[in-house]
Amino acid sequence: MSSDPPAPPPKVTRHVQPLGPRVLVRVIKDPDRLDSGLFLPEGAKENARQALLGEVVEVARTMPKVAYEFGPDDDDDDDDGAGFGANVSGIPLGAKVLFGKARGLAVPWDDSLRVVDVRYLLAIVDEIPEDEIQ
Repeated sequence: MSSDPPAPPPKVTRHVQPLGPRVLVRVIKDPDRLDSGLFLPEGAKENARQALLGEVVEVARTMPKVAYEFGPDDDDDDDDGAGFGANVSGIPLGAKVLFGKARGLAVPWDDSLRVVDVRYLLAIVDEIPEDEIQ
């Protein structure tokens, strides 16, 4: 009787689809050094910060269209062409957003991801290079 080691569990990729008026946000880490060159440990950054900056990586959507529900003459162009439903969160995919550090629910397998209710988003942040500012 041979004692083979158990096979490792298969690798999985998870796709989080927010429901309702929510978005999935990847928290953008602050740099470890200030412009003056002073090093800030993680604890000091966390205590001083009241809000977090993040990038919206997924949004709540309507149910995707199913091809057999509509005939070939259907001119309904609500779909974004990617096979997903329309964005119902009101926040554009890829937007940089500001939200309170205590808001949102951390995703268990990735500490940088949070599911945040749209009502807790404080602002959409536009990043403009200095040379484009007049």
